[in-house]
Amino acid sequence: MSALSGRDRLLALLRWVMGLRYVKFGLVGASGTVVNIVMLYLGHEYLFASIEGAGGKPFASLALAIAVATVNNFTWNRLWTWADRVAHTDTPTEGEADTALGRPSLLKQLAKYALASWFGIGLQYALTLLLAHSMHYMLANIIAIVLASVSNFLANDRWTFRQRPDPGPTP
Repeated sequence: MSALSGRDRLLALLRWVMGLRYVKFGLVGASGTVVNIVMLYLGHEYLFASIEGAGGKPFASLALAIAVATVNNFTWNRLWTWADRVAHTDTPTEGEADTALGRPSLLKQLAKYALASWFGIGLQYALTLLLAHSMHYMLANIIAIVLASVSNFLANDRWTFRQRPDPGPTP
């Protein structure tokens, strides 16, 4: 029975990973990758060219690219990937502060999203800089984005957009 239970858990995990939400997250991440790459290129080649130099590492450009891509991804994940949870997420649980409308502010949720994504962002930043020593900085950034995406999904699925228990009917 324990082997069957383990097999059932594995199959449930595989269904979850391959579920529509993860596909949506991946598509949003792909759009964020495009935004990231465009901002990285524009920043490194034009906006910060005088401080980074042609052969220099893209420190400022990378920070800008990550920030803009994070806002892009938050927006699309909130509107599309976890749209079914927004109503639950917007309803404060016991102990959470309410706004005048009874909902946490959009900025508060963006802050949660950013905090939940910081591990992935830090991982992406560090890996890009590390890998850029042995390959083109754009290719290094793409590899780093792919590796960091799994931690971002799990953190945001479990915390930022977590499914809250149904409080049931009000007495």
